[in-house]
Amino acid sequence: MKKILIIGGNGQLGNCFRKLATDHDDRFEFDFTDSDTLDITNRDQVSDYFYEFKPDFCINASAYTAVDLAETESEKAYAVNAEGVANLAEACEEHNAIFIHISTDYVFDGETNISYSEDDFTNPQGVYGASKRKGEELALDLQPKTIILRTSWLYSEFNKNFVKTMLHLFSVKEEMGIVADQFGQPTNANDLAEAVMTIIEKEPKTYGIFHFSNYPETTWFGFAQKIAEFSGSKIKLNAITTEEFPTPAKRPKRSTMSLDKIEEVYQIEPKYWENSLEECIEILQKA
Repeated sequence: MKKILIIGGNGQLGNCFRKLATDHDDRFEFDFTDSDTLDITNRDQVSDYFYEFKPDFCINASAYTAVDLAETESEKAYAVNAEGVANLAEACEEHNAIFIHISTDYVFDGETNISYSEDDFTNPQGVYGASKRKGEELALDLQPKTIILRTSWLYSEFNKNFVKTMLHLFSVKEEMGIVADQFGQPTNANDLAEAVMTIIEKEPKTYGIFHFSNYPETTWFGFAQKIAEFSGSKIKLNAITTEEFPTPAKRPKRSTMSLDKIEEVYQIEPKYWENSLEECIEILQKA
């Protein structure tokens, strides 16, 4: 039985893997870690953990994701998003484990009107994006058997995310302004977890960088409108500009990613984001 090590097992994506694990426990043994059980920034801890568990696959679902706070906590961001990734990649190479690393659309600057391909030039605009890009480079350098999945606007029924934040705000506010000039692709973390499992079960493997999200593109305003519609909220939403909602870290204006490569190589057909969002809200409303 193949062994899968999930880094960040209590995070949003990690919890989605926990849901899927029962459907795959006849073929795979899963082990879930969090920052308390495994500090990925500690190279010796990582090495010891790999010697003990001996994974065939390591999925890094952990990250420093505080985009704005990263501007003043760059050392922490790089420790987790770059140095920690390097430690995992190094251990994977030593133990011949396939490394699957989750990255972000924030590696791009967003100054384009077309979808980014995996080969397009990266130019992160903030510490978060830069630290994630450094992690990508280190992973690919240290373990040739690395698959990087860049994703965007991740949400689910677990932990904190845009959808759950909006649902809470809709319940306490009558009117809100939402940024309408930043474009991207919302992604249900459950769909991402399923895509990763499809890749794990697919032979032969193709390594390198892939983009995965739901589709097509929308804005934060369009995203919020659908959250309100599917949840039955009567809140009044107003479209505002990025300049009207300044943040410490600069966001890409259009970080839409092409999904052609993952569909062609792994036959993974991304889902329509409105359908995945509606499913998530149904789950949250039943909880």
